Amino acid sequence: MQAERGISDGVSAAPTPGLRGFVHSYDGYRLIGFEPGVHLGLPSPYLTVVLTLDGPLTVNRASGSGSFETLAGGISMAAVSLPHNGNQHGVQISLTPLGARTLLGMPTAELGDQVVDLYDVIGSDATELHERISDEPTWSGRFAICDEVLARRSADIEVEPDVRRAWGRLVSDGAARVSEVAEEIGWSRRRLATRFWAEYGVSPKDAVRLGRFHEAHRLLRHPRIPTLADIAGSCGYYDQAHMAKDWRDMAGMAPSEWRRSDALAVAQDS
Repeated sequence: MQAERGISDGVSAAPTPGLRGFVHSYDGYRLIGFEPGVHLGLPSPYLTVVLTLDGPLTVNRASGSGSFETLAGGISMAAVSLPHNGNQHGVQISLTPLGARTLLGMPTAELGDQVVDLYDVIGSDATELHERISDEPTWSGRFAICDEVLARRSADIEVEPDVRRAWGRLVSDGAARVSEVAEEIGWSRRRLATRFWAEYGVSPKDAVRLGRFHEAHRLLRHPRIPTLADIAGSCGYYDQAHMAKDWRDMAGMAPSEWRRSDALAVAQDS
């Protein structure tokens, strides 16, 4: 599509049915001719795998910077900065925490909030993925390659059912109370927090914040959005001020400022 200052072309797709417990979505993106700037990689309840198609992607974090042709990023409570020259092209794979276990071979907590070269996690499969999608001209073909390679990596690994259940409840309900979820599964809050840190690397309370923030982010990326007060209410925030505080903590800016400043994110979804 033609955007205000450039061209945005991309598509989202679900993985093959056998991977849907592990992969939330595939997103192919190609943005050309925008003003150089900084795109923010915002927190979410999913791990991120990126396969670039136009050269390395630079990632700036509080702990340091790096450039990657393929990367794996864990679950973080803070945004990362992605400087760009106005052009981006690649495939992003959003993994569930169970996908970290079955496809990356590690619990989410082991990757933590790091961003690392995908090769360091899955070895030659990362090289194969990158080379094959680079040679494939269509989004559907690229996603089929991802399906094939990831399905081959799938292992029969289970996460403790109560931990999975608690995660699902907390990230899907922005108004969830940690004490009530702990009571539902018959655990103390302390036991729930201990198991969460061991598996996910975040606290139960942070899981709720991630779920709320991710839903607000999704709504704010649409070309036409409800009022900020309506978004706050639908996502489980107490009010608009509560949402603005979470955005300042996790994105470094208010939601309205993010929408004005991050042209690539809005163009990609529109």
